[in-house]
Amino acid sequence: MLCDKLILGSGYMIYPEFIRERDIIGISAPSAGLTKPLRINTLNNAVKKFEEKGYKILLTPNVRKNEDGVSSSATIRSLELASLYQNKDVKAIICATGGEFLVEMLSCFDFSVVQKNIKWLQGYSDPTGLLFTITTNLDIATIYGSNFAGFGMDTWHESLENNLYVLEGKLMMQKSFARYESMRVDMITGREGYYLDTPVYWKILNQEKEVSFKGRIIGGCIDIITELFGTRFDKTKEFIEKYKGDGIIWYFDNCELSMEDMVRTLWKFKDNGWFQYTTGIIFGRSATSYSNMGITLEDALNRVLGDLDLPIILDTDIGHVPPRMTIINGAYTMVYCKDGKGTLEFQLK
Repeated sequence: MLCDKLILGSGYMIYPEFIRERDIIGISAPSAGLTKPLRINTLNNAVKKFEEKGYKILLTPNVRKNEDGVSSSATIRSLELASLYQNKDVKAIICATGGEFLVEMLSCFDFSVVQKNIKWLQGYSDPTGLLFTITTNLDIATIYGSNFAGFGMDTWHESLENNLYVLEGKLMMQKSFARYESMRVDMITGREGYYLDTPVYWKILNQEKEVSFKGRIIGGCIDIITELFGTRFDKTKEFIEKYKGDGIIWYFDNCELSMEDMVRTLWKFKDNGWFQYTTGIIFGRSATSYSNMGITLEDALNRVLGDLDLPIILDTDIGHVPPRMTIINGAYTMVYCKDGKGTLEFQLK
């Protein structure tokens, strides 16, 4: 159970040990699992690619299961994830894939296993429910990076190589990429790479030519963060109060929110004081830009955040539209953007 005493972190950011060659990486499915033939091909190839890099992979049983949108019951998902934390031979954990219903398992997951067995947990999209909760509640850094199935392409994109380097502790600065995938292309084998058809261009909301800011970074999939708002897992205000001396950088990855949803969600965060100590905000490329009223993301941001006088960068290499940078939740971060390009640099302090 998630007891109040376990929700209180250490008061300083804890960084797990980085992985080394021949370590075991655990893979579990706290949201959806993988059962379709193409997805199984992707999963199997991801295992092969990590083994070629010198790592061993341990899959929990629910990775290859899926029913009603989840790999297994909330209880089983909790127990299988906990088993990887409790396994002393497992040095890091990567979520198998995303999904829709990870939040169900938060209610029965024993977060004490995370405190007692500190190791990297990585994923993106629906796994935000775990990553955001662990970092803001327990002061343990987590990684917003590719889910394990994302490593199933035959030739890894630079972003995946970078992701592994971050897990190994070898890469603390990342640069924006050259091109991104503007549309999904149907897979034939499940091992295809990204369809990189559009130049990357980071936009600064107020059209400044150059911005830089620094602070402690936190965020994830905004669709999931808004669901955590106001629950017993929401210790966001305590987190930003604790680290206000560093300043806070927010990053948001939008999967499914309409622009009307975005306005309401950002208003809720703002009204609750979440942006009180913010030094800058980063938005990834949105997987959707749907609006009933013709509202753009820029419209939504100006409408809600325009009076905060903060640097806000859009269309960055974060989240659902690949390629994606790897974010260390809780790390002290320096952000720089000029002429459509940018960098993120992490300091583990």
